[in-house]
Amino acid sequence: MSVLEVGGVNNVRDVGGMPAAGGRIRQGILLRSGQLSGATAKGAEELRGRVAHIVDLRDGEEVAAEPSEIVGPDTTHLPLFLGSVRSFFETDTSLEDLYLHLLEESGGRLVEAIRIIAAGEPTLVHCTVGKDRTGVTVALALSAVGADREAVIEDYALTESQLPPERNRRIAAYLTELHPEAVNAVALATQSPAPVMRRLLEMVDERWGSAADYLRAQGMTDAELAALTAALVEPVG
Repeated sequence: MSVLEVGGVNNVRDVGGMPAAGGRIRQGILLRSGQLSGATAKGAEELRGRVAHIVDLRDGEEVAAEPSEIVGPDTTHLPLFLGSVRSFFETDTSLEDLYLHLLEESGGRLVEAIRIIAAGEPTLVHCTVGKDRTGVTVALALSAVGADREAVIEDYALTESQLPPERNRRIAAYLTELHPEAVNAVALATQSPAPVMRRLLEMVDERWGSAADYLRAQGMTDAELAALTAALVEPVG
């Protein structure tokens, strides 16, 4: 995967290049990032040149607070959380439980997002930070086409190093003041530990058989999964 510099946007990268069953993940087809509201004119121009479709996984409250339409690419809003982002901090939800919540409660929308990727146009998936909702969506899409598991986990874990340190310090201080008894709030906002994604993918295998089987259970067809493979995987050799 390649970290990309896009003016005003954090945590942008192309997941292409990682090994996958039958080849490797194609460059330029699946990008991920944090929210786009701060994109500079040059950053927006770069995104227009790279992607044809943007999938925004934020809820309505987040979109209203930080609107981020990039003129040019089609944009699809697919809020993944049932409940506001704020509610997860108020209930001190762990990353593990948050991701399980996404799998159990938002399977239909995860499939909708992955169907857009399967269409084969260069697609950018983002939420607010580009860590949790984006991380789960991208990990499922990559795992469903046989991407190397450790590479998928490494891509997820990379987010933590891509978030501006000053942003993390500011948010950690705010959350500690707002929720002084919380155990998980800072991790929820700033961390992407590899063991969390490793355990999530193991749990998918244990409960559904594989990432592809999870997506089938949520309504994705074999033809759509084949299209996803064709879109994301390029043969090598």
